[in-house]
Amino acid sequence: MNRLKSKKRYETAITLLKYTEFAPLLLIRLVLAYGFLVPAIAKWKDVEAIGKWMEGLSIPVPYFSAQLVVYTETLGVILLTIGLGTRLISIPLIIILFVAIVTVHWNKGFAAQNGGIEVPLYYILMLVILIVFGAGTLSVDHWVKMKLEEEHVLLKDEAPLALGKENGDFNWRVCDDC
Repeated sequence: MNRLKSKKRYETAITLLKYTEFAPLLLIRLVLAYGFLVPAIAKWKDVEAIGKWMEGLSIPVPYFSAQLVVYTETLGVILLTIGLGTRLISIPLIIILFVAIVTVHWNKGFAAQNGGIEVPLYYILMLVILIVFGAGTLSVDHWVKMKLEEEHVLLKDEAPLALGKENGDFNWRVCDDC
């Protein structure tokens, strides 16, 4: 009897947790958006200085790269916040973080307090989660997906049409033998 009650409680808990499935992916998106927001704002204040700094790191086309990073991070903040194009924007953000790890953080070790690779590595892992699982149900991506599936079902359920000649005119008609 006790075993049945425990099993029932477990099943109830799992059922209740399903109603919160949206939360982890939403929180990951928002943490990442905030994590990119602060550096993006700082870079916007003096993009030329960022280009000069990148030049010192031997990054190719440093001033263009600085602009590209600032725009990508800013776009990333917006898209991650609303959950639009989440998988797509995650790719260039991972590239930016990888370049940052190689050029800035690698020689400082792992620990975040020493400026090491810890935080950018965590960000990369969270972005990979978003690539694999998507933005979650509380996102524009999910809304678009639902609308597209809705339209696909409507199209699939409609009878096929064929162009036929009737009374000398071409007209669309329901095709029974299509």
